[in-house]
Amino acid sequence: MSAGCLFLPIWPLVLAADPGAGGGLMQFLLLFAPLFVIWYFLIIRPQQRQRRKLKEVLENLKTGDRVVTSGGIYGTIVGFRDTIVQLQVAPQVKLEVARSAITGLQASEEKSENGSGREAPVRTRK
Repeated sequence: MSAGCLFLPIWPLVLAADPGAGGGLMQFLLLFAPLFVIWYFLIIRPQQRQRRKLKEVLENLKTGDRVVTSGGIYGTIVGFRDTIVQLQVAPQVKLEVARSAITGLQASEEKSENGSGREAPVRTRK
């Protein structure tokens, strides 16, 4: 007989002789189920909410909106083409960026004039 055949009949006896083999699954679930619930509410759910909000913003873009791209470029939307948005970043300077590169709307200037988006005064060292 080969060495592999000698150990094969022993495995069922070893598993049957171990009294704690059945409780391992329950201990695993009791440990990891609360961890998964915490992970879901702290990580997964907020990301889903943020992704849904960004998708809604991208669907509702219109000409004249002030936006910021993932590269940190601020501009005003002047045109659309399929998945491309044309931004005006300075007078006579237009850039074409992917719609997916837009990460959010910039606060409009009217809000800052009304006081709701007021900037803090800049302090300089003397």
